[in-house]
Amino acid sequence: LEFESKSRDMEGREAFRLCGKSKFSCGLDCPSLRDVFTWELLKTVAMGQVLSLLICGTAVSSQYLVQAGVETPMLQSFLNYVLLLLVYTTLLSTRKGDQNIGQVLRTKWWKYLIMGVADVEANYTVVKAYQFTSLTSIQLLDCFVIPALMLLSWVILKTRYRPVHFVAVLVCLLGVGAMVGADILAGRDQGSAQDVMLGDGLVLLSAVLYAVSNVCQEHTVKKQSRVEFLGMMGLFGTLISGVQLAAVEAGPVAAVQWDLHVVVLFAVYVFSMVALYSLMPVVVKASNATAVNLSLLTADLFSLFCGLFLFHFQFSTLYILSFVVITVGFVVFNAVPT
Repeated sequence: LEFESKSRDMEGREAFRLCGKSKFSCGLDCPSLRDVFTWELLKTVAMGQVLSLLICGTAVSSQYLVQAGVETPMLQSFLNYVLLLLVYTTLLSTRKGDQNIGQVLRTKWWKYLIMGVADVEANYTVVKAYQFTSLTSIQLLDCFVIPALMLLSWVILKTRYRPVHFVAVLVCLLGVGAMVGADILAGRDQGSAQDVMLGDGLVLLSAVLYAVSNVCQEHTVKKQSRVEFLGMMGLFGTLISGVQLAAVEAGPVAAVQWDLHVVVLFAVYVFSMVALYSLMPVVVKASNATAVNLSLLTADLFSLFCGLFLFHFQFSTLYILSFVVITVGFVVFNAVPT
């Protein structure tokens, strides 16, 4: 017995020596880079940046619409919800059993009503805030969606974060700070300032509403299905935004001078939004709502890069630095599971 024990001990030491006499290389204490940078992580990072590019598409098309004298954000949202209704609500209505649209409405209509109100009003309030406060304030205060999401996920979804996740969020917010600093240096602190307190309050309200909508989305796509979420969002979003459109934008919509240029811009905006809504549940299911919103912090940077060529913005190396910092924070957040 003593001989066998010594033999096993010698075999263990030999295996340790052949492994390079390093706990790191054996993976006994620390994971290797291959364990951290998995294909799933890289795919999540890539899909997150696709979401940012889609948001960039909505921002650029909206900027061109404003230059064309068209300011109808509720109409743009309404068209997005109508397409979601035509595609996903129709698909949901063909399902049978408990997943049929009739059964979903009978049992969970009030949940999707809350989700629809939160999503529609989040989009509307952040656009409205541009009339009262500056671009810099909106970029900074809009980041409030991250702590709001983490708090709601902690309470509702029972998500538990590790210290590294808080560090990653801090890194991402530092990247946003660098982006805002670049805006100020480039003289892009634009926007109205006629009622800053009201504008800042609208941004914070929008962040909270986005957090509610995204937590509901994460719960639905992980517990139910992506088609159910998008189908119900299309149904309730169309109803809510349609009523609000008739109430607040009847005049601006009637004043729109429809031509090919305006129609193409609307098409680009709506296509980008529908693609964004369709892809986001996939990314949320692969990670979580907080991680997705961290990846969306780079959307402003993509819009700025487009603005360098389309709107002749002034370039700053801080934009590149902020993109790298935000991406590093996003990777670190997703490298360790909650």
